[in-house]
Amino acid sequence: MATAKTEPMKLRELIIDKAIIPTLVATKRDDAIHELLDALVAAGKVSPQIKATFLKSIIDREKRGSTGLGKGVATPHAKHKSVTRPFVAVGVSKAGVEFNSIDKQPVHSIFMLISPEESPELHLAAIQSIYSQLSKDQFRNFLRQASTVAEVITILDEADAGH
Repeated sequence: MATAKTEPMKLRELIIDKAIIPTLVATKRDDAIHELLDALVAAGKVSPQIKATFLKSIIDREKRGSTGLGKGVATPHAKHKSVTRPFVAVGVSKAGVEFNSIDKQPVHSIFMLISPEESPELHLAAIQSIYSQLSKDQFRNFLRQASTVAEVITILDEADAGH
């Protein structure tokens, strides 16, 4: 019996609009992660009581190997038992964030993924969706130029339409 092919996740299904920061203030990795987590708390996706748990988990993951992928992008991530489906906060930095990237260049686009601990397949599908867009020069360039939440959302919608 053949298994059904799963549709790729759309970025707009993952990204929390209220956790899009088109002008990140932070210039250091840990501060940027903190800023994105604050946005997820404000959006009601992460409870303030477990924010510190997420912060520690994400920073511990970064210490094992940077999620700064090069070409100005980073994908810090964590899994937690309280999460039922993956979601993403997005930060765009004009100045760049020092993220210990593999190419030693500052990061301008950060997609921070929070996934369910018990669903590795959902985590992988979300990562695949994010990477498929971040690997495109045009997507990265447009995202880096965005200066409002509405502009970021338009870029995400256009990326999803091109799937």
